[in-house]
Amino acid sequence: MDTMKGMKRTCYCGEVTLDMKEVTVGGFTQRVRDKGGIIFIDLRDRTGIVQLVFDDTVEKTVFEKAKTVRGEDVLMIKGTVRPRESVNKDIKTGNLEILVSELRILSKAQTPPFEIVSDTKTNEELRLKYRYLDLRRKPLQDNLIMRHNIAKCAREYFYENGFLEIETPMMIKSTPEGARDYIVPSRVHNGKFYALPQSPQMYKQLLMISGFDRYIQLARCFRDEDLRADRQPEFTQIDLEMSFVDVDDILEMLEGFVNRLYKEILGVDIKLPLPRLTYDEAMTRYGSDKPDTRFGMEITDISDIVKDTDFAVFKDAVSNGGSVRGIVAKNAASTLTRKEIDKLVEFVKGIGAKGLAYVRWVDDAPSCSFAKFMKEGELEGILKALGCEKGDVALIVADKDKITLPTLGALRLKVAKQLDIIPEGWNFLWITEFPFFEYDEESGEWLAMHHPFTMPMDECIPYLDTDKAKVRAKCYDLVLNGVELLSGSIRINDPELQQHMFEMLGMTDEEIAAKFGFLVDAYKYAAPPHGGAGIGLDRLAMLMCGCDSLRDVVAFPKVQNASELMSEAPSGVSEEQLAELGIAIVNKETD
Repeated sequence: MDTMKGMKRTCYCGEVTLDMKEVTVGGFTQRVRDKGGIIFIDLRDRTGIVQLVFDDTVEKTVFEKAKTVRGEDVLMIKGTVRPRESVNKDIKTGNLEILVSELRILSKAQTPPFEIVSDTKTNEELRLKYRYLDLRRKPLQDNLIMRHNIAKCAREYFYENGFLEIETPMMIKSTPEGARDYIVPSRVHNGKFYALPQSPQMYKQLLMISGFDRYIQLARCFRDEDLRADRQPEFTQIDLEMSFVDVDDILEMLEGFVNRLYKEILGVDIKLPLPRLTYDEAMTRYGSDKPDTRFGMEITDISDIVKDTDFAVFKDAVSNGGSVRGIVAKNAASTLTRKEIDKLVEFVKGIGAKGLAYVRWVDDAPSCSFAKFMKEGELEGILKALGCEKGDVALIVADKDKITLPTLGALRLKVAKQLDIIPEGWNFLWITEFPFFEYDEESGEWLAMHHPFTMPMDECIPYLDTDKAKVRAKCYDLVLNGVELLSGSIRINDPELQQHMFEMLGMTDEEIAAKFGFLVDAYKYAAPPHGGAGIGLDRLAMLMCGCDSLRDVVAFPKVQNASELMSEAPSGVSEEQLAELGIAIVNKETD
């Protein structure tokens, strides 16, 4: 095998230009074409591909060595840049080639288990097993470079705005955060455990108490929860906290970051300020607290119109304190056939609704699933209220609002995708004023929707003990095209109010001391008003790269059962390691 001795790379493959006379480049062999008297090799690195040429002017030993090159071999070459006879417009260096004068084969490759090409048909499981090979493919390399550029832009923006990057611990005390902790046993403190942080929440608040009024960190976070396309058990968030601020200050700072990021990375001008909707407005109009606003199909409340009809489904829903609401798919009657509507009925039943009423207006007279219950003029009134016209389909759900709204929200998205009416674009949206409490019908209790350090809106504090339904939080989410990118809040900085919040969550003084004692003690020494947010770097990269899964923007991702196929983590450990930790493995019984 050859060595690099005496050779030094002068540029990357994708950066070679015609005005360079002699270059030295290194990379992986993408393709070899041996035409007999001439050999072409495509050499690839992270910047692109350049064509190498070996012809009858090349020294014979170099030519013979070129004949031995195979796909994915690692090469280093020196040669002369010259114009290419047949231009390849698909690559940056398609107008040139390198006539090789010196060739070194630095490492020989076995035949890989799949071809290293951009448009691969190889199943994901095999690619994840050989992730180091999958990462050689241009789409994944481009994604990770994009992710790097996002992180770089974030650091530069927040540094310029006076933020300090401060690391917080990776092994912390286990405290309730909403998901299961990953726990780490302590050898020194036998029988005790650290937790991996679900977020640096309490530490960044402590930094505000310490006087570091603007903190930033690209923080690793861990949550032991079931996975899906936009979740990983370990993830990165652009974590920040600010002192002496209220909601508008934080939102303005974050909007500046969004504007800078999209302009710098994608050349897109995001208009500021970003639109805002309260939680109640978002749920009422779109049936979701993370609505995709790139298309219309908003929800309409027709409860007042149908409350006195003979259709019991509508009438009973309203009389029982619920509502009747609908959406209209414009010009969809030809696509949403009766068979397709039947599928939508099954869909809504699968997510908790009792059924789905519909009006499909194809001919002069609309086809209506509940027409026989309508008196003269009632159906016309419903259609008018919904804005349903000939060629449209109206879909109606009747139930308690907690069923009606999210059902129509999910149905709205499903139908829009089916009709292919969601345009390209970047629709950012703030959701604000989330409910502070959520009523649990099973227990009959009001439960907190956020972590216990969240500040109620000033005007809602008097209702904490008297009318929890009226209490709204100083919380905010940033939504992009129906995906939650960011979540944050203003924190409580009043020790008495914080103590009251803990008590309202049913925590005893002993539990408060055990779980949050160090933070409670810190508040006794005064805390400035502060708040912050965590931006999902992985999700942001996924959307900016146009990917469908977080796995496409994470170098070494986990699969749905939280295992990593390449290294086969998690794995067992030795009996000696377990004994040092005082741990015995008890296998769970399986059904």
